[in-house]
Amino acid sequence: MQKSIRSIAYCGLSCGDCFIHKGKIADLSRDLRKELRMSKFDRFAGVIGKFFKQYRNYDKTYELLGMMVKLRCKRMCRSGGGPPACKIRNCCARKGIVGCWKCETFEQCQKLDFLRAVHDDAHIKNLRILKRKGVKQFIRGKKFW
Repeated sequence: MQKSIRSIAYCGLSCGDCFIHKGKIADLSRDLRKELRMSKFDRFAGVIGKFFKQYRNYDKTYELLGMMVKLRCKRMCRSGGGPPACKIRNCCARKGIVGCWKCETFEQCQKLDFLRAVHDDAHIKNLRILKRKGVKQFIRGKKFW
C-alpha cells in the first residue's frame, strides 16, 4: 500500500484531520476533569446550583467529559481504526478497490449517507477530488472535513 494513502479513509475523509484521531478534545477533556477534581468544583456546583439551575446537572457534565476522554482513535481507517464493522471499508474490500473514489456509484451510495450528519458533503467533495486528481494531488491539496 502506498505510504501516502494510509491517511485517507475509504470514504474519502482524511484521518489526519479527524479530531478523534488527533486526540486534542480527549486531552482537553481529561485535563479539565483533573482541574475540576483538584478545585473540588462539584462542591461549588452544589452550592451555586441553588441560585443557577444550570449547575444542578454538574455530575452529568463531568460524566460527559469522561466519555469525551475516551474519544480516541489511535489507528487510522486503513490500519483497522474506526468502527470494526465499517460497511464502507467492507464494501471496498469486497469490490477489491482502494477507496470509494474507485467506485462509479459513490455519489449515490447510501452507505456514505450517515457521514452527512457530521461532515455534510465533505467526504463526497474529497472523493470527487480523489477521482479526478488522484491520491498524491489530494494529499498535497485542500481536504474537506
